[in-house]
Amino acid sequence: MKIIETKNAPGAVGAYSQGIVSNGFVYSSGQLPLVPETGELISDDVKKATRQSLENVKAIIEAGGSSLEKIVKVNIFLDDVNDFAAVNEAYAEFFGDHKPARSCVEVGKLPKNGLLEIEAIAEL
Repeated sequence: MKIIETKNAPGAVGAYSQGIVSNGFVYSSGQLPLVPETGELISDDVKKATRQSLENVKAIIEAGGSSLEKIVKVNIFLDDVNDFAAVNEAYAEFFGDHKPARSCVEVGKLPKNGLLEIEAIAEL
């Protein structure tokens, strides 16, 4: 098992790591739409927030030695399921023809009152 640390994604702010490499897979922790360079939380535009969370996930997956095209599963946690269409549109633009398995659920509340949180699993 290898712990992932990259400056290209927000640092872990609790008792967890950005990601883990284990048994041929890279696992990202959930990523809020935080801009790594500034720590700014994107909270005014759910599509922009989706893209930022996905960029953070991508950075962790790549730091673990994998790539966007090798992501096999994505979990999306939404603050408001009414944002699903906008999130889905930004998600489809980001992944293009690659279509990993996915779950998307509404949750009670996210850290920092985020609009969404995204995590992924990728093959090495």
